[in-house]
Amino acid sequence: MYPDLSQQWIFIFRFIYFCDTFDVSKDKELSMDIIVKKGTESDIDPIAQLYDELNDFLASSINYPGWIKGVYPVREDAANGIADGGLYVAKAAGKAVGSLILSHKPEPAYSQVKWGIDADYSSIFVVYTFAVHPVYLKKGIGTGLMNFAIRHCKNEQAKSIRLDVYEKNVPAIKLYEKCGFKYIDTVDLGLGEHGLNHFKLYEKLL
Repeated sequence: MYPDLSQQWIFIFRFIYFCDTFDVSKDKELSMDIIVKKGTESDIDPIAQLYDELNDFLASSINYPGWIKGVYPVREDAANGIADGGLYVAKAAGKAVGSLILSHKPEPAYSQVKWGIDADYSSIFVVYTFAVHPVYLKKGIGTGLMNFAIRHCKNEQAKSIRLDVYEKNVPAIKLYEKCGFKYIDTVDLGLGEHGLNHFKLYEKLL
């Protein structure tokens, strides 16, 4: 179970550059405090801004996930995630620096493969729209968010966590494997018109 703060859907972890730890009792030199909480309507615009600034960054560098500004992710994705109660936002000094969505709704292509466990999606979470602001990349926030998701799903008595990732998104694939996710199969999610033909499916049993 979480500490008492979990009852308020808040989880705090602290960062040293390139290293994160959940043990906030240790007296170490810390570069920032991060709060992860369930998103509310007031977070929609900040998350939409995060999406846009991340997509601008991707457009000017290596676009590993293949995201496109104005196509995905957009404000509507944040609004829907919050309406469904599954969007979580990471904040540093009140600024949205990362976000992800946890859902019980799989992509249709998920039914085409054999997963590590056969269970109803009411006991399985799917990770969507996992994003970190470009200014905060490579500072452990992605790992912290994923570890938060794992702890939350365990707390909810889920049996597994599943996700899909564009086959050329090497940084994300390395992160998922580092966090204990296992490769399941490769599928077509119907995004060929955007040049995204194949996605790898991953799962972590809980």
